[in-house]
Amino acid sequence: MFHGKWTFKWYVHIIQVKVLVAVRFTLVDMNVLSSSHMCNDCGKFFSCSRALTRHRRTHSGDTLYQCTVCSRRFAQAGDLVIHSRIHSGEKPYKCHECDKSFSQSGVLYTHMRIHTGDKPFKCSLCDKSFSHCSNLQRHKRYVHSDRKPYECQYCGSVFKGSGDLKCHIRIHTGAKPYSCTHCSERFTFHLQLKTHLLKAHSEGSWFTCYICQKKFSRSGNLKQHILRHIDLKPYVCSDCPKRFCTANGLKSHQQVHSDVKHFCCGSCGKLFKYKHNIGSHVDRCSVVVPFTDVFSDN
Repeated sequence: MFHGKWTFKWYVHIIQVKVLVAVRFTLVDMNVLSSSHMCNDCGKFFSCSRALTRHRRTHSGDTLYQCTVCSRRFAQAGDLVIHSRIHSGEKPYKCHECDKSFSQSGVLYTHMRIHTGDKPFKCSLCDKSFSHCSNLQRHKRYVHSDRKPYECQYCGSVFKGSGDLKCHIRIHTGAKPYSCTHCSERFTFHLQLKTHLLKAHSEGSWFTCYICQKKFSRSGNLKQHILRHIDLKPYVCSDCPKRFCTANGLKSHQQVHSDVKHFCCGSCGKLFKYKHNIGSHVDRCSVVVPFTDVFSDN
């Protein structure tokens, strides 16, 4: 009956909406709720006819508001206002605890949890808590799940997230989507650009070790560095006695015990055991594949 998990999920969603609408219509019949401002498509209630009219556009597909910069259209005027800030760079919502500003009030509200320490989203599988729902979902996917549904079409490497696969494919294609606004340098990954801006143009903020004053472009790298100072190595190799400060360090070491070569050059097909080897190889590879051929099925 169902062909794929998304078909099933969509079917369940339709059933849920139908049940919700039926329940709300029943409440209307019982005079528990007023039907004057109810959406007949999904059963939602609104405080006034104007709000209901705006909501109905989400079902009809009407897009009355158009961006004058990129021509993108929106059903709500407020959505257009928020979108326009992408072009203008306007960030009217300022944090009173630090110098950060945001384009949306909801993003500021979430950011404030950094200062308050509020972590309302708790993992049901361990004792970790998170300040944002997306961080909890990411934690469950990367820590508590072994599923890797995203597969590279060039080398067969599998990933837990679509973003991880997208970044990985750049190794094969040689794409460098991140460009420096101060010079002509381009980079494969955003972190490379961020590091370049810090080192070459003094743009951004460093994370400094309080023990040795060494500077890092990412807070996560600083945390890993501090573990080395205190000589804490909780990650143990199952094939030898070696211990490591981080899970990534252990994962990288375990390749020593394996003969599998996960990394493949998308141009010449040469296989490599380590990711950094293919990175340097791509820069020197003499085989050139047209960009249009990179995503072909042949």
